[in-house]
Amino acid sequence: MDSNLLSILIWFPIVSGIIVLMTGNDRNQAVTRKLALGFSIAVFILSIPLYSGFDQTTANLQFTEHRDWIPAFNIHYSLGIDGIALPLILLTTLLTVIVVIAGWQVIRDRVAQYMAAFLIMEGFMIGVFSATDAILFYVFWEAMLIPMFLIIGIWGGPNRIYATIKFFLYTLLGSLLMLVALLYLYHATDGSFSIRDHHAVGLSLDTQILIFLAFLAAFAVKVPMFPVHTWLPDAHVEAPTGGSVILAAVMLKMGGYGFVRFSMPVAPDASHELSWLMIALSLIAVVYIALIALVQRDMKKLIAYSSISHMGFVTLGFFIFNAQGIEGGMVQMVSHGFISGALFLCVGVLYDRLHSRDIASYRGIATPMPVFAAFMVLFAMANSGLPGTSGFVGEFLVILGTFKVNPWFAAVAASTLIFGAAYTLWMIKRVVYGPVLNEQIGALADLDLRETTFLGILAALVLLVGIWPDPLLDVMHASVAHLLEHMETSKCTPACR
Repeated sequence: MDSNLLSILIWFPIVSGIIVLMTGNDRNQAVTRKLALGFSIAVFILSIPLYSGFDQTTANLQFTEHRDWIPAFNIHYSLGIDGIALPLILLTTLLTVIVVIAGWQVIRDRVAQYMAAFLIMEGFMIGVFSATDAILFYVFWEAMLIPMFLIIGIWGGPNRIYATIKFFLYTLLGSLLMLVALLYLYHATDGSFSIRDHHAVGLSLDTQILIFLAFLAAFAVKVPMFPVHTWLPDAHVEAPTGGSVILAAVMLKMGGYGFVRFSMPVAPDASHELSWLMIALSLIAVVYIALIALVQRDMKKLIAYSSISHMGFVTLGFFIFNAQGIEGGMVQMVSHGFISGALFLCVGVLYDRLHSRDIASYRGIATPMPVFAAFMVLFAMANSGLPGTSGFVGEFLVILGTFKVNPWFAAVAASTLIFGAAYTLWMIKRVVYGPVLNEQIGALADLDLRETTFLGILAALVLLVGIWPDPLLDVMHASVAHLLEHMETSKCTPACR
């Protein structure tokens, strides 16, 4: 299917961001906010036909576009999506709307620049999920760092400069090795940057291992996997609430997307050969990082470490090489986008009122804020993997797929249901329940309409995917089956090893 819809989804928010930026003067804040909200809603509405017009029976790329960009080097402006990219694009467009609503009253300085940064970043992120030319992918991949760099560096906390530089250096240095791998694949395919051509190239095992490790440097940092995860808690703690939401809900998913778009299909033998490493690092993240989350006193840091632990499920699911594992990892990415985004928004609601993220500063929130408490408990239960919520579906599928490969791995992975419940309920017990800590907490106002709106949308999605995951799973089946078939048929012969 040929269409210009993906180009519209990429460039409309970028142009919209520039228009919002031009309202620049803080005296025009009301106009700026309304423009940003209108543009973000328009992008979300424009993304809906991707789902309604998507053919779930085929693994072929859909909504494709192809134009010359730099013909001298055979670089093209090529776009297309499959069932793996589609849910992540919809997640991006939805959460951008929520971030704009969440920052409506909270951001008071440089409002135009703040809203513009998220709109421009939205276009770049959709570009990452849509690009089918490796250089175009790389350009979008690097470009999206700039708005997030500015969001943390300008609107972040007291240590924002340290967190921003650490975030930028970690992600940039890993990406440089990915660029080296892409250039090698360009020569290996006789001058093609087409990602599908890279999938078809036959490489020796030794070469595949080097390519895999180069991609791993970029994607492991982005997920982030143990031990290159240390930038994430710092970035989350210092980022404004909207920055934390997009960072956790969308940007981390680009690492997982990179594994299924590049690492596994381009280097299938290396993926199998090094699966022990990926499984080991994933299980370490699931267990060890969960234990670190148990001792956190800052709510944002606890949720940040929780994100790392839950993303360990994603990489575990991908590298057990069966349909349940990969689809479970994909559902986990989308579900984690809803749940982590919601939890960071909940922390933002409390921070806006008391300007503290310290768990010890709160107790008895349920008394003055019963509606907020209900939302926060729901998202906490989802984060713990409660059946009937989206958090259960992805983790259950990954554990089921892992059990088929190795019951012991599945047993270790399932321990997160205990650890996740422990650190999440520990936080809920001390923040939501108990006697009111002081008069300041007793006087807190419950959620207003704006806050109820964005938390209500996420709560509905968490329950919908938990109760009825088929609409999400159905779009993935053909693409996941094609990926597994490709990895099996693309194995090199013993001679090429």
